[in-house]
Amino acid sequence: MITMDLPLPDPIAVITHARPMAQRFKRAAWISLCFVALLAWIKLFEHWMGQPFSGLALRPHAIAGLIGVLTAPLLHGSLEHLASNALPLLILGTLAGGLYPRATVRALPLIWIGSGIGAWFLGEPGSAHVGASGVATGLLFFVFFLAVLRRDRQAIAAGMMAFFLYGSMMVAIFPREANISWEMHMSGAIFGVLAAIIWRKRDAALPRKRYSWEDEPEEEGFEHGESAHADAAPRELPRGAAEDAWIDSDPDSGLDFDDAPNAARGTRREVSAPPRRLH
Repeated sequence: MITMDLPLPDPIAVITHARPMAQRFKRAAWISLCFVALLAWIKLFEHWMGQPFSGLALRPHAIAGLIGVLTAPLLHGSLEHLASNALPLLILGTLAGGLYPRATVRALPLIWIGSGIGAWFLGEPGSAHVGASGVATGLLFFVFFLAVLRRDRQAIAAGMMAFFLYGSMMVAIFPREANISWEMHMSGAIFGVLAAIIWRKRDAALPRKRYSWEDEPEEEGFEHGESAHADAAPRELPRGAAEDAWIDSDPDSGLDFDDAPNAARGTRREVSAPPRRLH
């Protein structure tokens, strides 16, 4: 009989795995918070100076506007614009950096520059693009598609959380409203998916708890990894089948060797007797 034993968690193992994970999330949260604070400080500095940094905006199809590939995510049109991007950057940055620190370090520059270059090519001439919404959209697609590609429990949980909180951002990659840079959203999403594909194996999955029933053999009596389909040892035939079993070893019985399994199972078959010769 196979029993399912659910062991109690080992406190030492739990602490061993939980402590590095907590440190990674804490570090990712602090970095995300510092980045959001930097964006707020830049916006407040604009108000204090009394002049916006519009010269650092991304301007499509203009050579001078290429500077915005680097600087546009740092600028925002208003405090409301900054507030709408601050929370997604904080939460998605913490999720990505906490679960995939190595992949996120490589993905962020790609999403940052890729969203700007894509908007420079796709945007209308004469327009100006600012804001970190392209980076936030790239992080959303990065976390979500890592869950699709990796399919471990932590990745799936993070992907579901990101989709539940900010799934509406996925439709923002299409042109819907005026004065919304769907070009940066679209480009950030493309490079977020690309980063997930390239660096999906950069961070190892967390160890999974194994239960004792996963190591049980398929059938009782098969030990030490023996398969249930291995050659079985000779078994004693049931009473009443012995008359049919002896016929396998009789060369004059008229039974082919292909019929031996049927005879061993105790199945009676009609066997035509060899012709008798009269002397």
